[in-house]
Amino acid sequence: MSLHRYTILLCLFGLSSSLTNAQTKNFSYNNMDSWVRRDIKESRIIGGETKTIWEVGAPAHITKAEAWDQGDSPWETTSIYAHIMGIDKVSSTVFPEKRGDGYCARLETRLEEVSALGLIHITALSTGTLFTGRLIEPIQGIDNPMEKMSQGIPFTKRLKAIKFDYKAKTGGKRIKASAMSKADVEGANAAEVCVFLEKRWEDQEGNIKAKRIATAYLRITKSTPEWVNGFVLPLNYGDITRQPFYRKYMQLNDDEYPQYALNSQGKIKHVDEVGWGDINDQPTHLIVRFAAGFGGPYIGAVGDCLWIDNVEFIEE
Repeated sequence: MSLHRYTILLCLFGLSSSLTNAQTKNFSYNNMDSWVRRDIKESRIIGGETKTIWEVGAPAHITKAEAWDQGDSPWETTSIYAHIMGIDKVSSTVFPEKRGDGYCARLETRLEEVSALGLIHITALSTGTLFTGRLIEPIQGIDNPMEKMSQGIPFTKRLKAIKFDYKAKTGGKRIKASAMSKADVEGANAAEVCVFLEKRWEDQEGNIKAKRIATAYLRITKSTPEWVNGFVLPLNYGDITRQPFYRKYMQLNDDEYPQYALNSQGKIKHVDEVGWGDINDQPTHLIVRFAAGFGGPYIGAVGDCLWIDNVEFIEE
């Protein structure tokens, strides 16, 4: 996608000149310069190699096969430690990559194929993704991977836009690969950036309800080998279904990306977006998702990548 088309996109999303006077706010570790290294030894039955998972957070070196304690980091990745049928397995899709005097995050789509003495055979494609929330580790099955992701973090600010640096290798042939099947998927791959502000609450049974207060969405359809620095993606408040930029994948309760989150009792629950928020609603949670592909779990183009750096949030 050309810079000219990006300019048109920004106009469609209603970016105003007032952004120049807005305040910017940084989360912890949003410059992608600080990483945790987790070295985990896989089970001997599948080779016994020690593999590395990289996480965005306070520098540390972990050598145990255990769930990661995020501490004060809001960021999580789709790199996973799995323990399935007594077998330890690692899958890595997000990596630090040198950039200037610091680092950026490289999100890469990869295909994992594992066999073990006829007891287990798993084929799984994983799209490199960086998101706000946490992963429920260890992963104990490949059914409904979205249910292993607690998406969103507490957040009460009203945002005008998100700002970040990126480059992309995209447009590859999409496939769907899970369990013991692999099939082509129609259409070329695209990277995604998605931001939601939500107002969440729980009912008496602990089910999570939400209103979508604000939405920002970008699909990167063409490879961008050079860094695009300081790209600004504005948020749009309220019901956007009648706006010219609206697309089906921006809908409430998208089937391809169902939301789950931990409730106040620590149980994972589906997040039911019951409607669009009022323009004056106060948010309670923020979802940010950078992904090297689109289309839901196990769908993507092997080898396609999205690089992200210097994430900032521009407040109203």
